[in-house]
Amino acid sequence: MARRHRQRRGPPRAPAELYIEALAQDGRGVAHCDGKAVFVAGGLPGERVRATFVRAHRGYDEAEVEAVLEAAPERVEPRCPHFGVCGGCCLQHLDPAAQIEARQRTLLDALQRIGGVQPARVLEPLTAPVWGYRRKARLGVRYVLKKGRVLIGFRERQGRLLADLSRCEVLVPEVGERLGELAALIERLSVREQIPQIEVMAGDEAVCLVFRHLTPLSDADRAQLTAFAQTSELYVALQPGGPNTIAPLWPAEQPLYYAQPEFGTRVDFRPGDFIQVNAPINRQMVVRALELLDVQPGDAVLELFAGLGNFTLPLLARGAHVTAIEGDPAMTRRAAHNVAANGFEAAEHYAADLLAPDPEAVWLRRDYAKLLLDPPRSGAKEMLAHIGRLAPERIVYVSCDPATLARDAGELVKTYGYRLEAAGVMDMFAHTAHVESIALFVR
Repeated sequence: MARRHRQRRGPPRAPAELYIEALAQDGRGVAHCDGKAVFVAGGLPGERVRATFVRAHRGYDEAEVEAVLEAAPERVEPRCPHFGVCGGCCLQHLDPAAQIEARQRTLLDALQRIGGVQPARVLEPLTAPVWGYRRKARLGVRYVLKKGRVLIGFRERQGRLLADLSRCEVLVPEVGERLGELAALIERLSVREQIPQIEVMAGDEAVCLVFRHLTPLSDADRAQLTAFAQTSELYVALQPGGPNTIAPLWPAEQPLYYAQPEFGTRVDFRPGDFIQVNAPINRQMVVRALELLDVQPGDAVLELFAGLGNFTLPLLARGAHVTAIEGDPAMTRRAAHNVAANGFEAAEHYAADLLAPDPEAVWLRRDYAKLLLDPPRSGAKEMLAHIGRLAPERIVYVSCDPATLARDAGELVKTYGYRLEAAGVMDMFAHTAHVESIALFVR
């Protein structure tokens, strides 16, 4: 029977002076006190800090920086006044270039420690502006009776409460600079206590706000939301239930898309869809993926976790014949619509559960020269044996979790005879501890 993880109880530990030795994967500094590991929020490698202990566990303690006694040269002043309270960002105090270096170390360390592999070549990191980049987000909303007002934002770094934000520096400015205005709007609604979240979705030419509401809106509520949409020039949609209940309020038609100018293509999407949060990084990522895959006209390419066509359309633009697999049937249909809307024909779409693949599926009984996959955080473990049997000559793996990429990389190299030719990181989530990466495997 697995042991339950228990927090150590007892009197609070006195503050201590600590030396920060390294940066943990969650963005906290790592120190030791009396031989025990301490994870220190706000600490950077090379610093001496005075830290307050906040939690004690059997194998480690947690602490927060009370004062920086000797600062690291990479320390910078956080731009956001809510830094340290809001849990949306944890690395604004670290120079952006140093953030990239830390992500690269995290990736390479994971590949070696978990997968037992190292790339023959480390790719130059993909970077872009680090402020106002986030075009997709889910903001929490809560009316606090004691304060008599609405809070909008991300959860606090410590605890489950919402951070009290007046603005957000990483959200697209159309929304990040309007949090106070949005809070005041919701305060005027009759259902102010029944709106738990606002989802932000930004395309190239429009930004949509989806208001989740747990009880029906009054006519006056709808009128106020419509007036806000008209004056702000933001789309407003409503979500009374699950994601499939999202419907426009104003305007009646809400076209959202992002262009892929390097390929002459465009991806249409809807509120609630998965899209990459950082538009400039996404454009660079797609270009790099196709370069690594070395796509040639006529290549048969298998694309797994294909989504709405973020890679499918550029692959088709390069003359490949694409078999695109996605788990959501509705998304599969809309991906096929995107292919047709862009004037392509050389694509086949299948809806399939890639976490429990059917070995008799027709698309698994074909030959492919190349394979591209962009799995969720859980990785592609269930597909590896099938990939090994298909034996494409090149594989490009886009990852949002270095641990599962490392696990799968070790399997591809040690069991199926691939070589990890190249790997590198992408600054998809600046100022956070998230590590997005891309890797090339060749036979």
